[in-house]
Amino acid sequence: MGSWIPEFAMAMARWVQAVLPGLPHLLRGRWVEGGAALSLWLGLLALAVVRFDRILQAPGGRLDERVALLTLVLALGAVWGWSWRSGAGRGAASEEGEGNRGGILPGGWRAFRKNRMALLGLMMAVSFYLAMLLTPFLAPFDPLAMPAFDETGHASLRLAPPSPSHIMGTDQYSRDIFSRILYGARISLTIGLLAVGISVTLGTFLGAVAGYLGGVVDSVLMRLLDMFMAFPGIVLLLAVVALFEPSVFLVAAALALTQWPFTTRMVRGEILALREREFAEAARALGFSRVRILMRHLLPNAMPSVVVVATLGIGNAIVLEAGLSFLGLGVPAATPSWGTMVDHGRAYLLDAWWVVTFPGLAIVLAVLAFNLLGDGLRDALDPRQGGTVER
Repeated sequence: MGSWIPEFAMAMARWVQAVLPGLPHLLRGRWVEGGAALSLWLGLLALAVVRFDRILQAPGGRLDERVALLTLVLALGAVWGWSWRSGAGRGAASEEGEGNRGGILPGGWRAFRKNRMALLGLMMAVSFYLAMLLTPFLAPFDPLAMPAFDETGHASLRLAPPSPSHIMGTDQYSRDIFSRILYGARISLTIGLLAVGISVTLGTFLGAVAGYLGGVVDSVLMRLLDMFMAFPGIVLLLAVVALFEPSVFLVAAALALTQWPFTTRMVRGEILALREREFAEAARALGFSRVRILMRHLLPNAMPSVVVVATLGIGNAIVLEAGLSFLGLGVPAATPSWGTMVDHGRAYLLDAWWVVTFPGLAIVLAVLAFNLLGDGLRDALDPRQGGTVER
């Protein structure tokens, strides 16, 4: 008579696991993955509830509001789908499949997730980019709005310390620092991603061509590279930014000019070593074209190192952009940027520490996240730990 009770309890348990992402992982003792997925899911749901009025207006609002709405929906779906696929849907066999899968990560996801600091870096980096995309829903105030001035000519909330209404305080123009940090993340993180994308694309192409063709092509490209590396990077940045009107793309392109030589030299060294391996000689013996050998056999084996360089390069680009903005040579002054916020607040460092501290802390945490992620990828992609992707 009561035999249905255990079955009902098991059905309810499976239903709860299905609707709560991360719970299947927590029940298996995978605390980091389960806790991260469950926290992200609950945080996104809480955001949807708290900002429900903004979400309803987003479809007919600005472009960034529509992007934020799309990001919220996709993030909720991605977290639930990943949890169901890797935890509840595929069962214990999924862990073995992930551990034996090849590709960019030799040894699969299991090899990477053993490094807790790398997982922390990954979660921090994802959180930064999610916050950047969800800024219209997260920011409590307009980053450019200045409250009304009182009879003395000073803003009523000028240099207000952190409080429940302004959790990071206000600046000298009574603007909310938390909102400006969120909007500033768009500039800093976008410039970092654009700069690394340009430099890695250019550096990988030139390094692969130089390493595989050799001869005169290699000599010319390496002398060009030596010239760029001998020229002081900060001088090149200052010259490019000073000659043209500052913009996000210009700053990203200028930063890319200082980073592509390192990617080129690294890829050239990888290709020089790989082209003498047995699988490359076998491809040449089979009569494959140079383009096919380079694109199908050599570059895939060099990509793990490129991924590591790109990840570490994002943090470096964020620091360089902050330095340019601090010098007043970055994006336009009216645009919220972490470096610009530090520059504008340095005059109030002793009287209002929060004006500089929170933007500076955002820079530190962003760079730390990508450095931890890059170090973890470097360990996971080490051929001595999982082999290469030769084919």
